[in-house]
Amino acid sequence: MDALKRRVADAVEQLGDELTALSLSIHAHPELAFEETRACGWLARFLAARGFHVEAGVGGVATAFRASLETGPGPTLAILCEYDALPGVGHACGHNVIAAAGAGAGAALIAARDALPPGRILVIGTPAEEKGGGKGRLVDAGVFKDVDAAMMIHGFDRTLLHQDLLGVARVTFEWTGKAAHASVDPWAGANALDACVATFNAVAMLRQQTRPDCRIHGIVADGGAAANVIPERAVADFNVRAPSLDAMWALHRRVVAVAEAAAAATSTRLTVTRHADVYEPLKRNQALLDVFAGNVGPAGLSEGPAAPDRVASSDIGNVSQVTPTIHAWVAIAPLGTAIHTREFAAAAAAPPARAGLLAGAKLMAMSAVDMLADPSRVAAMKEEFARR
Repeated sequence: MDALKRRVADAVEQLGDELTALSLSIHAHPELAFEETRACGWLARFLAARGFHVEAGVGGVATAFRASLETGPGPTLAILCEYDALPGVGHACGHNVIAAAGAGAGAALIAARDALPPGRILVIGTPAEEKGGGKGRLVDAGVFKDVDAAMMIHGFDRTLLHQDLLGVARVTFEWTGKAAHASVDPWAGANALDACVATFNAVAMLRQQTRPDCRIHGIVADGGAAANVIPERAVADFNVRAPSLDAMWALHRRVVAVAEAAAAATSTRLTVTRHADVYEPLKRNQALLDVFAGNVGPAGLSEGPAAPDRVASSDIGNVSQVTPTIHAWVAIAPLGTAIHTREFAAAAAAPPARAGLLAGAKLMAMSAVDMLADPSRVAAMKEEFARR
């Protein structure tokens, strides 16, 4: 199988200019969650042109797609693409590289289809990772029902095969008070912004009592319209993260209690909205990690220093709860570059990102070859998944 893996790696190299152009086009035209019509279309056309059967709007999500290659009875492997951007800072999470790498891995495999062991390769376009939980919607719609293993890569400042991902729940607080002139009759008002500020201050104190692997963070979405009017309405959005769903919901209850206490203290009324797009923690699968570990060097990568304190969340966690899943990190930016920054957005379109993109595509394509060639490895992944 070494010859076949070399063949798919060579196919990635031959596609290098096209994949780079695809990545740069997505980067230059950032689209927010569930609005990724151009990125989705470019990826679908790229894969269809290479012989994939492409279905648009899978799972009832307009900007999702599924491209299929079948070579006979065998494992079903899914390669995932993300392509949504962030408000204000564009592709500061490097989803353009994720998308092009996933498409590149699929294109390399179909280029070698005459020699591939039997099985099914799916390249699945998964929108709205940054907000909205596109993968969770696809899971709920049954898109991953028959998938034996799922894989994707994510750009980072170093290469890591595994990094824990926290579960996250979003909650919106809306306080309703009473407007009044802030100088003439302040005692006649009930200040909703005071409740909001009190909540942020209390959450800051609550962090002292939370475990170091948990996170609470939020923004003020509405704090009033004029300084000389007591704000009658204030809104804040919070994310609550933890390494398990039980811990996440326990912390969520404490944050809600803080907001309720602030409302009572300010004589305002609180409305709590818990959003449906809950991201689940990433379920580790060592058997799948072992397959990828065998291809890190051949793909031209080497693992960097561990960063256990840099924990994020992703809806890939929802996929990992229904099938063995890997979310590998690939260096596309200088060590120490923080993600979700303008610096990382620039790095995602810089020349080193090309190297990470191609290496990530090779890593996934060669690992897929290993799994197709030895279905017992997939069986081991599924057995481990059932135990955990």
